[in-house]
Amino acid sequence: MVSFEMNDQKKIGLGLTGFGIFFSFLGIIFFFDKGLLAMGNILFLSGLMLTIGLKSTMQFFTKPKNYKGTISFGVGFFLVLIGWPISGMILESYGFIVLFSGFWPTLAVFLQRIPVFGWLFQQPFITSLLERFRGKRVPV
Repeated sequence: MVSFEMNDQKKIGLGLTGFGIFFSFLGIIFFFDKGLLAMGNILFLSGLMLTIGLKSTMQFFTKPKNYKGTISFGVGFFLVLIGWPISGMILESYGFIVLFSGFWPTLAVFLQRIPVFGWLFQQPFITSLLERFRGKRVPV
């Protein structure tokens, strides 16, 4: 049974995921620093596991339709760890886009509802771009 309430474990998971994204961003800003990128990857994956659970994480990464994204993300993660950060980040980015492409429409709706920046995402040009993906929206 999946619980949608926000318990302490999920809060910690979201924090770790946020720090993982932040460390990955810093790693890219500091000319693909492999230490920061590796730390960002580890924090992101551990945060994801704490947020949605170990079983759900394993099911997500081992779905047959996600194999291509999982393999590219995993090989990219390995390349970052062994010291090839640029090649690793390219592969990881591709894997991330393939894995999480089903969530982009949900993210677009969320961005349109943000009070400060929402007006930007409601402009006709951007709305027309976002409408292409709206039919594939994943429920949250």
